[in-house]
Amino acid sequence: MCAEKKLSTKAKRAAIVSKPNKPALADIVSGLLEWFRERNYQVVVDPETAAYAAGSKILSRDDMASEPLDFVVVLGGDGTLLSAARAVAKSGIPVMGVNLGSLGFLTEVPLDEMYATLEGIEEGRCHAEPRSMIHCEVVRNEQCVARYEAVNDVVLGKATIARLNHCDLYIDKSFVSSYTADSLIVSTPTGSTAYSLAAGGPVLTPAMEAFVITPVAAHSLSHRALVVRDTVQIEIVAKTGEDEAYLSIDGQIGMPLLDGDRVLCRKSEYQVKLLHIKGTFFDVLRTKLKWGQRS
Repeated sequence: MCAEKKLSTKAKRAAIVSKPNKPALADIVSGLLEWFRERNYQVVVDPETAAYAAGSKILSRDDMASEPLDFVVVLGGDGTLLSAARAVAKSGIPVMGVNLGSLGFLTEVPLDEMYATLEGIEEGRCHAEPRSMIHCEVVRNEQCVARYEAVNDVVLGKATIARLNHCDLYIDKSFVSSYTADSLIVSTPTGSTAYSLAAGGPVLTPAMEAFVITPVAAHSLSHRALVVRDTVQIEIVAKTGEDEAYLSIDGQIGMPLLDGDRVLCRKSEYQVKLLHIKGTFFDVLRTKLKWGQRS
């Protein structure tokens, strides 16, 4: 049963999150707010949307998680959706991504189908597809110094262009290998079509209960992407000497790493819920990657 069928029996609330500095947003947000007003929604917007939504309640993306929202509309590309999804995932709020970018694996809804998709949500013809996340902890001198949730991937990379990344990999405390590479990626199935794919990793269907560990430009021809069950704990030990490495979460947030820092990754207790009403993951692959199309 689609969760949005409950909308008719309670006050309806939605949020709008936008990519900054998109000139088209003025007209898009205006029309979207009018659509919500006609259907008696209470709407909150993030600061990036506020310039086009005079009189609307403004909340940071993180604060939206504490609101009783039925769903969030993301206007932008995959980066904007990743930021919004991390913010609201722990509250179980579904996200609808409208693609104002280019490739857009996660922002599946084209702009010209936005209102048809919203009508589908109103009428209960939607599907909230759960996507797994990665919980990541950084341990330094036996103390946890940072915690993150990732939708796409966790990447241990170089802090400077001229340096290589050195690290050791363990799965459930069993040693796997030492890596010398530009980066080491731990990816969810959702993130398998992002940085990991560009580095030669496999494509996983979203429902797979697995992680992909993909080295980037490894200095060993025998190192390849490794697929493991998402019930394991992945541990990466930074071997930086006097240099720094860098930990990146979804390519958006992160922190420097020191020699001996341990990055622990496991399946998150939270999930991202992506709203859509038509098409399959394979339709997305054919559209975005041009699979099956003659050149």
